[in-house]
Amino acid sequence: MSSLSGLYIGVSGLNVSQAALNTTSHNLANVDTKGFVRQQAVITDFQYIKSGSSHMTTFQKGLGADFATVKQIRDTFLDQAYREEVGRQAFYEAQYLAVEETEGLFGELEGVAFQNTLKEFWISLQELAKEPDSIVARASLIQTAVTFTERAENISNQLKDYQINLNTQIVNQVKRINEIGDNIKDLNIKIRHYESTGVEKANDLRDQRNVLLDELSRMAAITYKENTSGIVNVNLEGVPFVNEDSVFHIDTVRIDSTSEMLKPVWTHHGNVDVFQLDRIPSSIENTDVGSLKGLLMSRGQKQAKYTDIPLREQYETDAAYNLAVRDYNNKIEASVITTVQAQFDQLIHGIVSTINNILSPNKEVTLSDGTKIKILDEENAPVGMDPKHTAGEALFDRKSTPRYSEPQDIEIINAQGLRETITARVYNEENPEDNYSLFTVGEIEVNKKILQNYSLIALSSNTGSGDFDIKAAEKLLTDWQKPFSTLSPNTLTRNNFDDYYNAFISEIANRGEQLNTISTNQASMVESIDNQRIAVTGVSSDEELTNLIKYQHAYNAAARYVNVISEMLEHVIMNLS
Repeated sequence: MSSLSGLYIGVSGLNVSQAALNTTSHNLANVDTKGFVRQQAVITDFQYIKSGSSHMTTFQKGLGADFATVKQIRDTFLDQAYREEVGRQAFYEAQYLAVEETEGLFGELEGVAFQNTLKEFWISLQELAKEPDSIVARASLIQTAVTFTERAENISNQLKDYQINLNTQIVNQVKRINEIGDNIKDLNIKIRHYESTGVEKANDLRDQRNVLLDELSRMAAITYKENTSGIVNVNLEGVPFVNEDSVFHIDTVRIDSTSEMLKPVWTHHGNVDVFQLDRIPSSIENTDVGSLKGLLMSRGQKQAKYTDIPLREQYETDAAYNLAVRDYNNKIEASVITTVQAQFDQLIHGIVSTINNILSPNKEVTLSDGTKIKILDEENAPVGMDPKHTAGEALFDRKSTPRYSEPQDIEIINAQGLRETITARVYNEENPEDNYSLFTVGEIEVNKKILQNYSLIALSSNTGSGDFDIKAAEKLLTDWQKPFSTLSPNTLTRNNFDDYYNAFISEIANRGEQLNTISTNQASMVESIDNQRIAVTGVSSDEELTNLIKYQHAYNAAARYVNVISEMLEHVIMNLS
């Protein structure tokens, strides 16, 4: 019995050494395989034969070694830290790329700067103020005004196109997220089936699943937990995504019936939004994770314009204004593109309105029913050099809405408080609810009548003397240099047009620098964590070759041990015979 048990000890040594050699060879074969985690053969004692006991010890004899399992050398804490930080890095990287793209549209780094367009416009106004009757100066102003509107509209269209094109990236990421969910489910089933015997671990399948979890964590915030049967249940943005039996896909739908922009929704929850974008992202609350959310934040939910920037004078109470500012910060300021759209449009609207209000001024009157309206201020309006001395021709028009109505009789309350009927041209007010009524980029054009007849530029006195309106000419220059607006409700400094544009470009650059700094720091952190993961999970060819030699020697030793036991048994049998 002792000899037979000794033979079994040798055979067990052969078996465990062979299993360890197989594991080591598998590690070496996958040294460059992405996501492969180093495996280790776990060797334990086999059963013991107990032959008795005493007051000091038990008398037992071992039956050799046993191969328990092949385990992965993995640190789940590092996995979790990596997946959280890589998602945060992707969130800020997506926004930085959007800032980088947006900066390029203004040409400040490429030699075709929009600032040059503003400078040329300003110079043409100066030249016209010097010689209001000069056809050359008038032609120069018209040409620079045309360039100004075309360049502004071109930038606005490129911003909108880039905004819409982000839909493609969003759709592609949504598709990939669904594919990953399906693949994780399939791997869950295979792992459960493979490990149902309780003999081996499906380590290579687990590696594939972990690679998918790494990729998924880059696109969205995830949590996950593995149950006793090897199934990993995954939550995405706090909502169940993968469980034992199902994958709950997300889809993209239009934000509303009139919008070209898409948003991800949970189809199985009645198209509930996947992301809550009504809050400013925060690292403390862990709401700044995932490249998909970063894309949505960069793009914004609509094409913004100057009317999205709240002005204090528009609100009756501080509470109403503060609520509007909070709404602006959450919906406009939080997005790179919508911030640029709104602030750029505010600049264009300011320039257009300033020039128009000088060449075609309005005054407010009270109708007999108490309603206040604006009409052309014919008493103070400069006129053109044409024979009719036309008044009311602004330099810029709206494409779809005329500046004034045709002359009509209206009943007003005059300065003496008496009713009076006058003939007036009523100003068509801008309505935030009607884009066609706004002097906003895309709806602005140079007055077609002035394009055909430069003499209609209203810089002559309406006294009939034929003299030029010096005040109007000077006002074109002084009002250009007057502060007209703050950059946003979060700043206090009111800027003139040139300073506004410089502050506008500086804010884009500063925002890009901040996002790039955060993204770069996150990338360093992610790399550090990944290096720690690799130190634990990675395969070292030198170490594995050392193990290979070790287990080969162990195998050879077990083989020689078996030969010795075999020779002993042969000697005993021969002597007995």
